[in-house]
Amino acid sequence: MKIKFIVIGKTDQSYLREGIDIFLKRVSYYVSFEYQIIPDIKNTRKLSQDQQKQKEGELILDQLKSGDELILLDEKGKEFRSVEFARFLEKKMLSGLKNLVFAVGGPYGFSSEVYQTAKGKVSLSKMTFSHQMVRLVFSEQLYRAFTILKGEPYHHE
Repeated sequence: MKIKFIVIGKTDQSYLREGIDIFLKRVSYYVSFEYQIIPDIKNTRKLSQDQQKQKEGELILDQLKSGDELILLDEKGKEFRSVEFARFLEKKMLSGLKNLVFAVGGPYGFSSEVYQTAKGKVSLSKMTFSHQMVRLVFSEQLYRAFTILKGEPYHHE
């Protein structure tokens, strides 16, 4: 299985970029992995929130291929403990799924078309994080999940 992680816009803060890079490099030791950064939409001041979500949604959906399973990182999604998330990934891998795609929307979330296309939603917390901070937290949790599945000592319970 291949995992793809789609985000809208570059990560502005260097400390976040460094952390994301560290964990995503580690993830690539366990699974075929792609990190896709969709450039920010230009002239957003002229757009309503819904128009911005619509344009971002089109860009996200353009990244999907036939057979991809899209999971949204969304505050209203299912919450997992780290071990449960690892089992979720394991189940996807064992199902024969070729491409599992996780997406982080822009600052206003996702368009209705993206929600309709998605096969699920995952929440990292009941708290709200910036869409840039979510990238770091998810990257670390993805790495943690694979260390759990491999029985490596990174995760402690």
